[in-house]
Amino acid sequence: MRRLAALLAMVGLLASACSSGSEPEDFTGIRLKNPYQAADIALTDTGGAPYSLGADTTKPLTVVFFGYTNCPDFCPMVMNNLAAAMNRLDADDRASVDVVFVTTDPARDDEKTLRAYLDKYDKEFIGLTGDLDTIIEVGDPLAIYVNDGVKLPTGGYDLGGHSTFTLAIDSSHEAVALWNQETSSTEFAADIHTLLTED
Repeated sequence: MRRLAALLAMVGLLASACSSGSEPEDFTGIRLKNPYQAADIALTDTGGAPYSLGADTTKPLTVVFFGYTNCPDFCPMVMNNLAAAMNRLDADDRASVDVVFVTTDPARDDEKTLRAYLDKYDKEFIGLTGDLDTIIEVGDPLAIYVNDGVKLPTGGYDLGGHSTFTLAIDSSHEAVALWNQETSSTEFAADIHTLLTED
């Protein structure tokens, strides 16, 4: 039921975003006509400190992706593109952006595992973990679906049902845009620059 509700919410989100009629043609992502407010619910960063998407996203822009370190396909592709996008930005833009990775697999993604994973992409990337119910609570108001996995005969489990959208959260802690998993590093960089230079 939670999955259906989340998917319906995302469909509604995309429909309302696309109907705004105010998107510049060169903006690759989707502008959210009705931004989502991030919940002030604390997770834990890789240094053991509390971090809330609804309170600690104080830079002009925070780019957020929900994924997991054992993800075989979309997660590494998105993270590679985000890392390359950050390298494309000039120093001023880069200093104005945080990239946050929220694990959807906290049973395996503890602080140390997350830090080692993110360091392969960018040592400044922020990793967040916590208990699964709290992560689901954080994702819900952002229309991000997080499931608790399907047990596999091998003893592991499949978390392939998680959302693959990347969100742009502004300094008011509102998600104002999103991108799909096929967004390139060039497109990420161009859109991030656009968002940073708008009044």
